[in-house]
Amino acid sequence: MNRLRDPNPPVLAQSLSAQVSALLARDSGRTRARWHSPRASVDLTLASHFQPILSLAHSRTVGYEALMRAFTARGDQVNPLDVFAGTTDFLSTLQLEWLSRAVHFENFIQHGNHVGWLFLNTHPRVFVEGARHAESMEGLFLQYGLPASRVVLEVLEHTVTDEARLRDAVSFYRDLGCLIAIDDFGAGHSNFNRVWSLRPEIVKLDRSMVSLAATDPILRRTMPVLVSLLHEAGSMVLMEGIETEDEAMLAMDADADFVQGYYFARPAETLPEDDSFDEMFEHLWSEFRETVDRDALAYREQILPYMNALGACASRVQVGTNFEEACQGFLALEHAQRCYMLDRNGRQASPNFRAPATSDKRSNRFAPVDDAQGANWSRRFYFRRALEHPGRVQVTRPYLSITSASPCVTVSSSVVVHGETRVLCGDVAWCERAK
Repeated sequence: MNRLRDPNPPVLAQSLSAQVSALLARDSGRTRARWHSPRASVDLTLASHFQPILSLAHSRTVGYEALMRAFTARGDQVNPLDVFAGTTDFLSTLQLEWLSRAVHFENFIQHGNHVGWLFLNTHPRVFVEGARHAESMEGLFLQYGLPASRVVLEVLEHTVTDEARLRDAVSFYRDLGCLIAIDDFGAGHSNFNRVWSLRPEIVKLDRSMVSLAATDPILRRTMPVLVSLLHEAGSMVLMEGIETEDEAMLAMDADADFVQGYYFARPAETLPEDDSFDEMFEHLWSEFRETVDRDALAYREQILPYMNALGACASRVQVGTNFEEACQGFLALEHAQRCYMLDRNGRQASPNFRAPATSDKRSNRFAPVDDAQGANWSRRFYFRRALEHPGRVQVTRPYLSITSASPCVTVSSSVVVHGETRVLCGDVAWCERAK
């Protein structure tokens, strides 16, 4: 990474360090900084607030996000985005960024937390220029005795358009020992290309995704899939903006690693006690277990009639009843969509026999995939599981059916007909039942 550094970094580092140190001051046991906003021509006081980041599995705090708080001489609060917007050039932006970091470092160390991560928001341009000011960053670590391994740098990846410079900057900070977090994933133009390219240690899901999933049953079901995909990509997942118990339960159900939000704690100048969340997590885990058990029971009760009907269909087929006739009991059930038979290789060996109630609701928009006879469903879990457990009815979780382009659940069972293995399948519409 040395190839990225400024030709004369020590001079800039010493100058920047001196400027930052001159602006720091102690006030009532806290470190503050003085800052003059060039555009607004106003003097500001900069302070730190910290919001806990908690591990669901550990049921405790594992880090804190440092948040800038800016005040005028009259005590009016100024949005940090407006403070940065008030800089006139890159050097003043750089100075403000480093001043903010120094305030956060000093206040964090004063609290005596010797284990947790410190999450720092970063200005996109300063982030990509980081390697040119390596000595300043290394100086902060040395000055405050905070190892780089305890610092998580948050980057709004969609604000950086130069892919190569962003990758180089991530590599530089990672070589220093820092962790990288992609912030506000799911907002703006975030995409998986950046996750795959940058391989961040942590991905922070934007508050908007959490609030939408909390009110939309279909989106709620996709959250565990999204989290799983990020896990497969090598990133831990932090859900931010958790404001209600239901959203906390959503994060637990999705298998998120970390949570952050007003439900747990608001940003404050002081760090909470280590055991201050014990009672809250005890309650959440108790509620989660009850919810999982209750949902599982409700699911079994809802799906049991379809499993029984398909089991009866399989028994009739085994004694010689025509499949179309044998599956009528299943198709008579409310929400039943179709029945079909697969051969031992997963190819559909019968047409789709549809429930009368669904035949009139079919949309011509999906006519190209309507005829499934001969289709290969060997990749589907309902086929593989039926072969692995002959004679036992299997059931899937809700998934998107390519035949109807809508959520469904499939029950299946393998039988032997005239010496040949067959898998009998029945689809159940599930979108109306996903509550």
